[in-house]
Amino acid sequence: MKAIIGKKVGMSQIFDANGKVIPVTVIEAGPCVVTQKKTVEKEGYASVQLGYEDVPERKLTKPEMGHLNKAGVAPKKYLREFDLDNAAELNVGDIIKADTFKEGDFVDVTGTSKGHGYQGVVKRHGAGRTPMSHGGGPVHRHAGSMGVIDPARIFKGKIGAGQMGCDQVTIQNLDIVKVDPELNLIAVRGAIPGHKGSMVVIKSTVKTHRVKNAGAGISNNPQKASGRNPQKASARNK
Repeated sequence: MKAIIGKKVGMSQIFDANGKVIPVTVIEAGPCVVTQKKTVEKEGYASVQLGYEDVPERKLTKPEMGHLNKAGVAPKKYLREFDLDNAAELNVGDIIKADTFKEGDFVDVTGTSKGHGYQGVVKRHGAGRTPMSHGGGPVHRHAGSMGVIDPARIFKGKIGAGQMGCDQVTIQNLDIVKVDPELNLIAVRGAIPGHKGSMVVIKSTVKTHRVKNAGAGISNNPQKASGRNPQKASARNK
């Protein structure tokens, strides 16, 4: 697995070789520094902790500064731990840049969704409203009846109004369209959660990609229907 911490820059467009427009999200990925290394002998598993974005020392607590001073690393705003494939090869102080990924890689992007404040059931859960005509009253967007007679209570998980957004969201299986190692930029196809400038984590996708063979699923038996000719050979010969 490969991973890096970055910052959402915004959305843009890239034209491919055929002239088609690809909507992309530009992410400023890294550089990240290894602030801690965990080994099987000491912690029972192998992983590394990455730090991203310099921050003034006054904005960190004493335990955080003690942790970073022990590693000999400048103060970092974000610290995240990853179970990388090459965790055993990395050492404290190593730098991970955007070129750890390449074009065509599939990744999962995790971020914090935009906050929408206190919202009703229509916007928060996509609930329907009552008809707008014939004396509907001022309750068109209300939640309506929630409880049932027998238990005389509301079941847990029932949709309702409340705080919307500010949740950790992961968008899976996005492909990388372009990587700029000089500017530490990664262009990912599609949209990712969060506002401009928010922190995101890019990791190799957990999805499995299988290479499809050309012509797979088409039968060579002339007596069976195929993708090329759905009519059976026996019917054609009559």
